[in-house]
Amino acid sequence: MKIYGDSISGNCLKVKWTADAVGRAYAWIETDIMAGESRTEAFLAMNPAGQVPVVILDDGRPLAQSNAIILHLAEGSHLVPADAYDRARMLEWMFWEQYSHEPYVAVARFQVRYLGKPVGELEPRIVERGGHALARLELALQGSPYLVGDVVTLADVALVAYTRVAPEGGFDLAQYPAVKAWVARVEQALNIRD
Repeated sequence: MKIYGDSISGNCLKVKWTADAVGRAYAWIETDIMAGESRTEAFLAMNPAGQVPVVILDDGRPLAQSNAIILHLAEGSHLVPADAYDRARMLEWMFWEQYSHEPYVAVARFQVRYLGKPVGELEPRIVERGGHALARLELALQGSPYLVGDVVTLADVALVAYTRVAPEGGFDLAQYPAVKAWVARVEQALNIRD
């Protein structure tokens, strides 16, 4: 299997972390989005959306969209609950991550860290909604070590990717102690190192 990903992208790293967690062998192909490498003719043939990550499975089939990829890789593993309700809760968090978390927390980080925009010049809506997303996580994690009970699932993999680097977008995780403790637990569970 080949993973085309950019190491600055949380969406790409969650694919790497999932593959590592389930013991799936892969070749990582660094794809620099800042240099336009996801817009080449060869890349667009794999993913016409021009986005990373993309995996090319062992049989040659491509698969895009980070949460679809991690679900495919983790099927039948400890990262996907066997209980149907818990599995649905995991998916609920994964859908929420792409709609209500990533567009704000990750976008703020990208604009500040990689485009050099001062935090004070971020669009107020991005900052407000990013704060709401972190507050939502804080509330959920006050009574549970992980997002879906007592074990790490793909919900945690999906959400830790950009939460752990939220300070790079101007979000202070000290305001969210349950989130901060959860990030450390997930990093340890997944053996994530910077």
